[in-house]
Amino acid sequence: MIQRVGEAIVLRSWPFLEADLIVSLFTREQGRVKGVARHAMRSRRRFGGALEPMTYVRATYAERPKQELMRLDAFEILSSPLSRPVDYARTAALQLVAEVIEEALPEQAPEDAVFRLALSVMEEMQVDRIWLPVTYFALWMNRLMGWMPELGHCVVCGEYLRGQTLHYSATSDGITCADDRRPGAVALSAGSAALAERIFRAPLSTFRGEEFPKTCAADLRRFAIELLERHLERRLASARTLERIRAEKI
Repeated sequence: MIQRVGEAIVLRSWPFLEADLIVSLFTREQGRVKGVARHAMRSRRRFGGALEPMTYVRATYAERPKQELMRLDAFEILSSPLSRPVDYARTAALQLVAEVIEEALPEQAPEDAVFRLALSVMEEMQVDRIWLPVTYFALWMNRLMGWMPELGHCVVCGEYLRGQTLHYSATSDGITCADDRRPGAVALSAGSAALAERIFRAPLSTFRGEEFPKTCAADLRRFAIELLERHLERRLASARTLERIRAEKI
């Protein structure tokens, strides 16, 4: 049995047997793993509130040879989403991060860049300040997974597109100009494309002082989410929740 101690983000948990929980963790050193938290539903002494989704912890666990599930021994909370105000929108935004990581990453495949992205986004997601972090996360996950198309040129004719409205299809690869847009293509404004270029050049913290209401760059967020869903080959439940929140009247 190999004992391990390392940073991890709790993605989700679900009941197992009478009082245990299976916990999905995104660890820094081993990537995504699953483990059993024994008696976690009866006693809070070892885990406390550390099993809440998107809690950043220092996890102590044991890897058992030829067994898929780790033995989870203890979690030390490094940062908790419950330490700051929580509302429905912030909860849904954090769930989006967890859902995408759970679906996009294979088990036991370390992804330090994704781990650092998740930490930075979790830090910036606050009540009434979720829409830019969500957009930033979705765009960067597409880039880190190799799914982000080149935004500067039409994939069909090669036309230079910076400063122009772009067009994309949820069922086809690449960005096109207006002349080469596919049937059912959706427009992406020049301003949103320029914001995407800024996002790829700067850390999320540099946007902290900017106003970013839910109406801002909604087309860019839709583009990034649809691109994720296309490659994951499934709808993201948390993204549907966020879309309902965005559509609510102020």
